Amino acid sequence: MNEKTIIISCAGMGNRLGAGIPKALVKVCGKPIIIRQLELLDDYSDIRVVVGYMADKVIETVQAYRKDVLFAFNFDYKTTGTAASFSKGLMQAPAKKMTVALDGDLLVCPDDLKAFLDSEEELVGGCVPGTDNPVLMSLDQNNRVIEFSRERGELEWTGLAQVKSERLTGGTQHVYHLLEPLMPLKVMKISTREIDTENDYNNAVHWIENGYKD
Repeated sequence: MNEKTIIISCAGMGNRLGAGIPKALVKVCGKPIIIRQLELLDDYSDIRVVVGYMADKVIETVQAYRKDVLFAFNFDYKTTGTAASFSKGLMQAPAKKMTVALDGDLLVCPDDLKAFLDSEEELVGGCVPGTDNPVLMSLDQNNRVIEFSRERGELEWTGLAQVKSERLTGGTQHVYHLLEPLMPLKVMKISTREIDTENDYNNAVHWIENGYKD
């Protein structure tokens, strides 16, 4: 089993999508997003799922697939962002090991996720801008992220990151805010679909049905 710590943030209410359930439980092509993620993480032993809204349903769904996942609770999910959830999962993570941040509403091409996790470098995942409300990343000449912004950037921030645990501190807003003091960070371009809106959802269904191809 791989020793990296994988933290999946699933605490939010998913209001923009309007499904009435956490986005991690939304079924895409008949399968909840969280299960699609866990299927790609069978080789990892330290998986932590951070729950909040409808925590019991998320836990039930995860445990139906895998019993050894650890759960952390973000009780302030209504007023905090993904950084708060990630910080809960980060507690007692091995300091010298890599910790991976993965949003519970993110679908990643299986081959790309494997390549990302196989790397032993600190990385952030970037993709061609495609969601309705992206956070963008500006890069330097060495393909390293030097800025997160809503207004400008060559690539879209996917919510996927891999950093040594000892370099991370807590926060309450968004995970990319935790990464800003660590920049520049190398970027790996990956193919993903994040589901924030109904349009994002429809695009994700088409993407999977088309074999993870645009």
